[in-house]
Amino acid sequence: MSKHLKSIILTIAIGCIVFVIGNILESGFTFKSSHEFFESFAFYQLYSFVLGYSNMAFFDFMAHRGWKKNDTIKRIIIGFLGAIIITLLGLFVLRVVITVFYFGVPFSDFIERERFSYYQFGLWITVIILAVFHAIYFYNRYQQNRIKEQKVIAGTASAKFDALKNQLDPHFLFNSLNVLTSLIEENPGSAQKFTTSLSKVYRYVLEQKNKELVTVDEELQFAKTYMSLLKMRFEDSIVFSAPERAMNPESKVVPLSLQLLLENAVKHNMVTTTKPLHIKIYEKQGDLVVENNLQPKQIVKKSSGVGLSNIQQRYDLLTNKKVNITKDAGHFAVAVPMLTKQISIMRTPSKPQIDDNYIRARKHVEELKGFYYSLGSYVLVIPFLIFINLKTVPQFHWFWFPMFGWGLGLAIQGFRVFVDNGSFGRGWEKRKIEKYMEEERKNWD
Repeated sequence: MSKHLKSIILTIAIGCIVFVIGNILESGFTFKSSHEFFESFAFYQLYSFVLGYSNMAFFDFMAHRGWKKNDTIKRIIIGFLGAIIITLLGLFVLRVVITVFYFGVPFSDFIERERFSYYQFGLWITVIILAVFHAIYFYNRYQQNRIKEQKVIAGTASAKFDALKNQLDPHFLFNSLNVLTSLIEENPGSAQKFTTSLSKVYRYVLEQKNKELVTVDEELQFAKTYMSLLKMRFEDSIVFSAPERAMNPESKVVPLSLQLLLENAVKHNMVTTTKPLHIKIYEKQGDLVVENNLQPKQIVKKSSGVGLSNIQQRYDLLTNKKVNITKDAGHFAVAVPMLTKQISIMRTPSKPQIDDNYIRARKHVEELKGFYYSLGSYVLVIPFLIFINLKTVPQFHWFWFPMFGWGLGLAIQGFRVFVDNGSFGRGWEKRKIEKYMEEERKNWD
């Protein structure tokens, strides 16, 4: 529906409401003939159209004017004063056209009989409508600012996450080349095998670069391959054990988390044939644990800060679950959470991609706004209908029909908005979708 069509419908609706209210206040909603009824209705629609469109044009001009952050009060004052002036001018012109040109009253007589009281009703209606428009406008602007803030936060988190992942490529390659340099001096034959295996391992690093999560099975397999590279250098000085597969094949971890932890264990501990380094990977209470015996080196090179802190920061951006570090006299262990739900950081690239949770949240806000608008209309309109009914046909209470019918629709709308986990709420819909997708997945397996 176009903007102009919406404006026309809105002005007609306002004209109908003002027509009913105005005639109740002036004449008790009684007409001598159908001609008088339609004439009055046409005049009210004319007033509504002229005043409504002129004020909406002014309101639109005010909305698109460059306002500063602290100009809210100034904008409201200018908006109300401008609307009052426009309304007074519009009322004057309309009264001149109708009185002088339609009813044929001389202009001098019109000016002589004109009183400010003729404009009070129009001014009050304008002020009330303006108050509603300003309330809706500032509420919508508040919601838009909240959405923009969330997009900025999500975009910042996404950029930070990508920056952390981009640290891994040069870090892994640099450390692998250090190992290769050591092997060339100690064992040239192993250095050749290491170079071949390194190309396969680095391919995994490149493949996982754009992923936020990988399955635990993939990460375990990569950890084993990486440890086979280290054993080419340290041979029996490293004792390594890890499960073949995860207990839950759907569980996931951040990419290269095991490799960083294994690398740290070798980097910060003595690895000799007399004091072998024992590293084991196992699952414990929803975490994937990397544990090693603690035998710290006396002199350790300055850390690059990429390892453990990188894993912690990436998990902080993805989930509320924390990376747990345990250290005692003889052992050091790091437990990384295994995630089973799909987690995604909202992206803000050149082509907009909106997170499903964001879409559902915005849809819920729209439903909530629609419910409150309907509730406000119900509270305002029903009392007027009751008043009209009792004023015109007091012996027949027809107001019960719209009050009950509209109220039933309002109750259904409220149920849909506020009952999240009911029989047919959004929770039910989400569970059904997940169940259907799970059945489809099993059929394909």
